[in-house]
Amino acid sequence: MDAGHFTYILASKYRGALFVGVAGDLEHCVREHRLNQVDGLTSLYAIHRLVYYEYFDAAGPALLRECDIKRLPRCEKLRLIDSVNPAWRDLYDEIEPVELTPA
Repeated sequence: MDAGHFTYILASKYRGALFVGVAGDLEHCVREHRLNQVDGLTSLYAIHRLVYYEYFDAAGPALLRECDIKRLPRCEKLRLIDSVNPAWRDLYDEIEPVELTPA
């Protein structure tokens, strides 16, 4: 059984540096970024604010969505975030646990 996956965007601040990723466990993944346990851009530029995420039932669609978002020009990524989170609030504490039903 394939567990659900998330496509997400982290930001350093309002309209700051962005990072687009995919994760099976969004809460754990974002926590690792916040604790700078992930080497790279997120730790270098303090990209820790979860500003956007989408849930998918399987990894494939989440990975495709990640690629689609990464291909967008920056202005379109900003528009995407603004459409669901205009204040660019940190959504980390609002992550809803996903209930997996047995197969």
